[in-house]
Amino acid sequence: MVQWNDKITNGLPAFSARVRETMDDLPNDPAPFDRDYDLFFPLFSGIAEDDNLQSMLVGAVMRKIKSRTWKKQRYFKLEDDCMTIWYKSKKAGNAHSTFSVSDVEAIREGHQSEVLLSIADEFPAERCFTMVFRGRRANLDLVAESAEEAESWIRGMRKLIENLENMGEREKLDQWIWDWFKKADKNNDGRMNFKEVQNLLKMMNVDMNEQHAHRLFTMADKSQSGTLEDDEFVLFYKMLTQREDVLRVFQRYSADGQKLSLSDLDHFLREEQLVGDNVQQYAKQLIELYEPSDRAKLLNAMTFDGFLMYLGSAEGSIFSPQRRGVYQDMSQPLCHYFISSSHNTYLMEDQLRGQSSVEGYIRALKRGCRCVEVDCWDGANGEPIVYHGHTFTSKILFKDVVSAVGKYAFKVSDYPVILSIENHCSVEQQRVMAQHLNHILGDKLLKSTLDGKAPIRLPSPEVSCADLKGKILLKAKKIGGLEESFSGTEDSLTGEPSDEDEVAEIDGDNLHRESRLSKELSDCVVYCKSVRFNSFKHARIHSKVYEVASFTEYKARKHLREAGTEFVLHNSRQLTRVYPSGFRTDSSNFGPQEMWNAGCQIVALNFQTAGEGMDLNDGLFSQNGRCGYVLKPSFMREVEKTFDPEMPQKLDGYNPVMLNIQVISGQQLPKVNIKEDSIVDPLVRVEIHGVPTDQAKQETRYIDNNGFNPVWYDTLRFTIHTPDLAMVRFVVEDYDKTSKNDFVGQYTLPLTCMQQGYRHIYLLSKDGTSIPPSSLFVHIRITGLK
Repeated sequence: MVQWNDKITNGLPAFSARVRETMDDLPNDPAPFDRDYDLFFPLFSGIAEDDNLQSMLVGAVMRKIKSRTWKKQRYFKLEDDCMTIWYKSKKAGNAHSTFSVSDVEAIREGHQSEVLLSIADEFPAERCFTMVFRGRRANLDLVAESAEEAESWIRGMRKLIENLENMGEREKLDQWIWDWFKKADKNNDGRMNFKEVQNLLKMMNVDMNEQHAHRLFTMADKSQSGTLEDDEFVLFYKMLTQREDVLRVFQRYSADGQKLSLSDLDHFLREEQLVGDNVQQYAKQLIELYEPSDRAKLLNAMTFDGFLMYLGSAEGSIFSPQRRGVYQDMSQPLCHYFISSSHNTYLMEDQLRGQSSVEGYIRALKRGCRCVEVDCWDGANGEPIVYHGHTFTSKILFKDVVSAVGKYAFKVSDYPVILSIENHCSVEQQRVMAQHLNHILGDKLLKSTLDGKAPIRLPSPEVSCADLKGKILLKAKKIGGLEESFSGTEDSLTGEPSDEDEVAEIDGDNLHRESRLSKELSDCVVYCKSVRFNSFKHARIHSKVYEVASFTEYKARKHLREAGTEFVLHNSRQLTRVYPSGFRTDSSNFGPQEMWNAGCQIVALNFQTAGEGMDLNDGLFSQNGRCGYVLKPSFMREVEKTFDPEMPQKLDGYNPVMLNIQVISGQQLPKVNIKEDSIVDPLVRVEIHGVPTDQAKQETRYIDNNGFNPVWYDTLRFTIHTPDLAMVRFVVEDYDKTSKNDFVGQYTLPLTCMQQGYRHIYLLSKDGTSIPPSSLFVHIRITGLK
């Protein structure tokens, strides 16, 4: 065991402290109070005394497993920054690879991946573990040389992940600054010369003329050594990142230009942030939470540092904290909610040759998805398999899918999961499916109605007398209806056809083929019987509340175009599923918004494919505790209301608004071009997704060569006719006059979840993962037009 490295223990926490202390050296600092900050830095808490992390710093040889035949030894170690995992092959010479601890979402121990299960007979579970990465990156399966070594890495990684998750915005910024210092210090001597600083500026998306850069360098070089040591680099960074935009707001409301008194802060919160109730009490809470100076706290005042910390916090973000937890009425029928839904959940890639994996179900469920799809076909040895039929996609066992769903269904949400079955199996293998469902899921599988009677309306996700929480509902074809089940009159083994998925879409003959069903599997279907759609008139007269129709995106659009009001009305009584066309072989997604406009609940998307469709889905379901259920607006739930998405002005209670967005500035935008000399030319596009009359896009101008701290002060205005359905998507792009702009980052949220006033927007990557500290600073105002 090596001795703890003084460079580490004295590194980041002390560095973090100097980030704060050197603010005193800056000109025009409107915060003269003492800065007795808490120097605690979560990532480093207790590391010196942690044997697991000490062991990780020494490193270990482990086997990286990709398949039953691909097992290679690699040397893994935790780097001195306690943020980076370094690894290399024995044969790779000096070549090595790294990844950040922040890229890892979770650690699974034992044989908890298909790859590790495949070698379970060779390596015991106690030596195996999986690193699960954020976004869509493939997992890393490892086998340690001993159970003790595996345990050290499992516990050590979990500690680092937990500490990272507990970081505040200020600590994340400190970490970010420390990372840049390390990148710039090429020879690891703890200091930077001017050439290293120039290279750093390019890496940080800063285009600065050499004379100005040298002037800042000289000002920061207090020791006049011609290099910047860590505390001098902090001063350089602070000079580089002074927030003139925030300072302007601060000084507008500060009576003395130095601080915000309680009265000043009260005034700001009322006038700009539109806080209505208990404003003075709220102002006191903000001072207590975000003001770093104890002296200022005693005076009930907020310094510029505190003001900046408040605006960078969850309280100051664009997403309302009141909408983050479960805040909606969860006692309505299931058909009154939008439900986060996945299409062909088993696929990790495209629809023709892509890999099928239970990991698709795990990832979807951990993102809050509440409806997953299973395409079932006859397999060898009497075991049903799951894959995309008549293609070259790989195959997985149905029982493994059910096991994964049973294990992960309620990790992030207690609300019911719908298992949407596309059934192509023989009666014999359907019986095996039913056995697996009953044996593996047990009491989680809903087998009968909650009150023991045929329903006259769908149950709710959460009710007082009986509960769907923690239950898995099967959506599939069924012999007869629930009424026959209770009367005991069902006698046919034939299921009526249903409009299920691509096989039916591509092969028209299959659409009308009646299928034989096993009674055992049919009995597992309660509130979600798959049926073929005839017409809205037929459904209004004959359909039962538990019957679910499925439409391809094209058929759904046709119904929306021809009978939008009837479509909305139908969806107030019954569940509807919409799925991508089978001709989308690249697993691309349609825009879900137009289906939500019709009140369709189960809008199934390819979760494995990043882009606008999934951004909108993630944005809609980021509210209400990320539980996977979002209550539809009242005009889409009430039978007596008539809402036509094409004519929102006719709605009783029509209430349009004007949305004004001033895009003020951006902070530390990521580089998108790997060329060293390339600097981002950022522009911001704001998109409104909603009913057709609300669909709109507007852009700011682009800023030449500044991805570090671009400033716009551009105002964009939108008229929104149906605010309750509107989604707002902020997209940052790198402008290119000769080709398509490059994507930099995005953030999407419902209009109803937006906070007004001065707000920060923390950008997400294409995969939907955070990219701190990249952000936009905006001013939001929403006003009525009636």
